[in-house]
Amino acid sequence: MPEQELGNQDYVTFRDYLERQCGIVLGDNKQYLVRSRLSPLLRRFDIPDLSQLLRKVVNGHDRTLREAVIDAMTTNETLWFRDSYPYELLKSELLSKFKGKSGPLKIWSAACSSGQEPYSIAICVLEYLQRNPGAFPGGVQIVGTDISTDMLSRCKAAEYDNLSLSRGLSEERKRQFFETMDNGSMRLKSQVTAMVSFRPINLLESYASLGRFDMVFCRNVLIYFSPQVKTQILQQIAACLPSAGILFLGASESMSGLSDAFSMIRCNPGLYYLKK
Repeated sequence: MPEQELGNQDYVTFRDYLERQCGIVLGDNKQYLVRSRLSPLLRRFDIPDLSQLLRKVVNGHDRTLREAVIDAMTTNETLWFRDSYPYELLKSELLSKFKGKSGPLKIWSAACSSGQEPYSIAICVLEYLQRNPGAFPGGVQIVGTDISTDMLSRCKAAEYDNLSLSRGLSEERKRQFFETMDNGSMRLKSQVTAMVSFRPINLLESYASLGRFDMVFCRNVLIYFSPQVKTQILQQIAACLPSAGILFLGASESMSGLSDAFSMIRCNPGLYYLKK
């Protein structure tokens, strides 16, 4: 079978496998997405066509292939300061709620992809501290997590090319928070990276090892899961937050009918959720 073709049964079997492994629901007729994401792996693993690759990952025990497939299927494009309003709310209102906190202010960026979200949060905190020095005597700890080990490696490197830097990042912030590398890319300065750490987490599994947080960003993630898995994820996030802890979802995501552990707080613009 030529690599550009994909039989329906192979697709259905892989779709079910992907949902079991990481909760992502592809739905019907998304063969084109599987082809575009996984075809580049054929040469890397010396597999002649896509159907054989899918059968090998579903039935086999090749951990490297499994990780590569899940990385490819779960990696999504992201932006700096995506949707803008959560970051504006951070600086104008939410960070002030934790001013003077004796322990560290802890923020979790779930499914952080290539790191733009946790680093955008860190930049906001630094900008807030420029106007409010000493606001967080216990320090600030931002944890970024993702299922993709490849993405986490990129996050830790903190290097970005011109294309990714052009997506949501102002020239002023580039000058203030980045340094230019010999290869033309830019790397975040240590004042940003020192605030952020990264860990592998599958949102279908336990988060207990992460500890508790004051604020969680789980944005543009729930849209990929079934209602049952969404409820499970929100329940586990709620357990990570104290009363009045803050949760951000994506602009197109809703908690309606999924969890009663949070109250919606409407802002102008945007909204966030407060743990009851």
